Amino acid sequence: MKHCLPQYISTFCFFVIVSGVLPGAGVRAQGNGPGVRGARAAALGNASVALAGEVWSMGNNVAGISEIQRPSVGFYAENRYFSSALNVGALTVALPLGRTTAPDAGGVMQGTEGAAPSLSPAPAPTWARNGVVAFEAQRFGGVLYNETRVGVGYAYRFGQISLGARADMLQISIEGLGSRRMVLGTLGGQIEIVPRRLSFGASLYNLNQAKLASYQDERVPTILKAGLAYRPGSQVLLLVETEKDVERAANFKVGLEYRPVPVLAARLGLASLTEQASAGIGVLAGAFQIDYAAAFQQALGFSQHLSVSKSWGK
Repeated sequence: MKHCLPQYISTFCFFVIVSGVLPGAGVRAQGNGPGVRGARAAALGNASVALAGEVWSMGNNVAGISEIQRPSVGFYAENRYFSSALNVGALTVALPLGRTTAPDAGGVMQGTEGAAPSLSPAPAPTWARNGVVAFEAQRFGGVLYNETRVGVGYAYRFGQISLGARADMLQISIEGLGSRRMVLGTLGGQIEIVPRRLSFGASLYNLNQAKLASYQDERVPTILKAGLAYRPGSQVLLLVETEKDVERAANFKVGLEYRPVPVLAARLGLASLTEQASAGIGVLAGAFQIDYAAAFQQALGFSQHLSVSKSWGK
């Protein structure tokens, strides 16, 4: 224990700093919050609450999985500030139930299904008749401190409105102090204000305000997100979003995605509270969607994000 003490202290202090507990740090890692899913969202400053039709919506706004048209699986890896104690890994599977028609998504990058109409004919969007169910397993942290999350979600779309809900079992473990498990509930909603051009999304994480510890009535953060996605053309997507932890200042985020060709995307993002800038690319390689993002925070340095997803079937 004597030889491990400095390691405990340094790890704990670093986690406290990146979690934004110290005044003025302004930087959060996972910190029991919902975090980021997918390198696309990371490149867009995590302004992702209004995105739909991709497997990463399971973590960003569960209502967005309602537009998934084929069984999909995705893997996401994140490293913050070159520290193994802040690694994140997530595996997500989404299964449409009772799909009505077979969409023609060949040659179209995942996430462009809702793009603004172009001059060429585009198939009408369809969605699963009985909704979409998704499963997620996620782990954050290292040996001394880690969070493990297992979640199940369901979303249904009717008309221009999508609603979704998910339940998580979150386990927090601190070496030497043991583990604690709790159940969290999350709700999400999206609406197409102008079909295929302007969408609004909102999500409430930890609506049941799960208790983390009895000491000082410590609870898992309750976080509300709301944002817009605007598509002025088939190649451009603009995102604005605000995120509010009930105990912190609001975080304002913006993102820009440009698709010069359907199989390639370039992205930029900014987040105010974390004082972080991000950029990334996305490539459609056959049946695989591959995204990469890098983010820079002035005090702590670079973070890297990589995600790979695949859809199959007709």
